Amino acid sequence: MQQVGVSVLRIHFTEVDLARLRLANAPDALWETILSFHRLRDRRGAVVFGEWRTEVRSQLNGETRLLSALVPSRGYFPDFLTPVRGPHGIEAGLEKLRGTPVERLRADLGRLAGFRRLPGWVVRIAEGGAAVEPLSRLIGALRSYHRAAVDPYWLYIRARIDADRAVRGRALLDGGADELLGSLPSMLRWRPPVLEADYPVERDLHLRGRGLLLQPSWFCRRTPVAYHDPGLPPVLVYPVTRTSPHAPAVAESTPSLGRLLGHTRSAVLQAISTGCTTSELARRAGVSLASASQHAAVLREAGLVVTLRHGNAVLHTVTPLGAALLRGSAQPEVPRPGRDRSPRT
Repeated sequence: MQQVGVSVLRIHFTEVDLARLRLANAPDALWETILSFHRLRDRRGAVVFGEWRTEVRSQLNGETRLLSALVPSRGYFPDFLTPVRGPHGIEAGLEKLRGTPVERLRADLGRLAGFRRLPGWVVRIAEGGAAVEPLSRLIGALRSYHRAAVDPYWLYIRARIDADRAVRGRALLDGGADELLGSLPSMLRWRPPVLEADYPVERDLHLRGRGLLLQPSWFCRRTPVAYHDPGLPPVLVYPVTRTSPHAPAVAESTPSLGRLLGHTRSAVLQAISTGCTTSELARRAGVSLASASQHAAVLREAGLVVTLRHGNAVLHTVTPLGAALLRGSAQPEVPRPGRDRSPRT
């Protein structure tokens, strides 16, 4: 994979590729883990990532040194760290990583060795095999790092990815693949039949009928990320709109939760369950436009709703916590975050 830069990646579509365009249905644990490791060492984005960095660093115990050997602060990192079409959960993803073919390990590590000197334990990973100690060491470091850096914020990350999916899904329903590609963040520009993206190096990726998987990511920043090997199934990881992971999720006896009581607000939350604009919310809930906006704001403050802009409108979706409340489930455990100091980045 490549990351950070000002050149252009051009992804060339055919009609078959447009028909095979797909949007990932959830955040990918390994992509978020690897990309969060970039954010941990990046001094930029302090408003969004500052408190997160402080908290994560206090929980780590040697993982940074181990992972830095394979994941430099910028530039190429091995494709096998984020398995092709891997499962979304961390354990399933790590098992798929453990089963990486020796040929892939050798190719990726050989490429990495062209950019930097590798420690002996990393070189030995290329021997492959599920029982090889260096590979198990890497998997252990990834698991431990994920538990400290990603897992405590997973509900929040999932909510942002779900909200982004709602925006992209609405665009797809409104205008098909053209509208979907045109709705992507500003560093991605759809100029049919080519999707251009800000990228570290000049590069052309020809899909040739394989389609493209769009993978939204909370820890991706500034530029999208793609596999270095053009022979792998094409994936484009792109950043979603972010707020601080310390935005209030929910806490006991908050004023926002107290205001949730009542039939009208329950109806508003139910109306948002499938995603809707403010105008659609007012119509579904039978309230005025101003009232719909106010109710959505209260639900958002309580961590039950996420709101993103879609063209000239805003689109509301429920968070995992909001969905659990609608199902009548017990309140899921969420991290107890601090104050959100900035609404957007």
